[in-house]
Amino acid sequence: MVDTTISMMNHSQIEGEPMSKEKNLMNKTRPVENPYEIWRSPDGTWEWRVLKKWQKPSKEKENPYARWFCAVKSPMTYGSWEYGDTYAREVQSVAWKVDTPF
Repeated sequence: MVDTTISMMNHSQIEGEPMSKEKNLMNKTRPVENPYEIWRSPDGTWEWRVLKKWQKPSKEKENPYARWFCAVKSPMTYGSWEYGDTYAREVQSVAWKVDTPF
């Protein structure tokens, strides 16, 4: 009989590291009217509404390619929202968080 205990264990349990209790509280997609966060450029012409984050905060800080699913409005979208993934660091480098409805 094959022992399946190890295959059912988390990799961090096998190495003796404690399992993280941190959860990604922003992992379900929200509508544009109810975002997790709102970020704006200093001149107010760009707005990012964070609708989903793919990683929990501790992993996001370690990952230079962490991404968010956002609705973005800019002078180039003519008043409408464009949806898609964007790098978290890219938004954070050019905008300020102005609202956290979460």
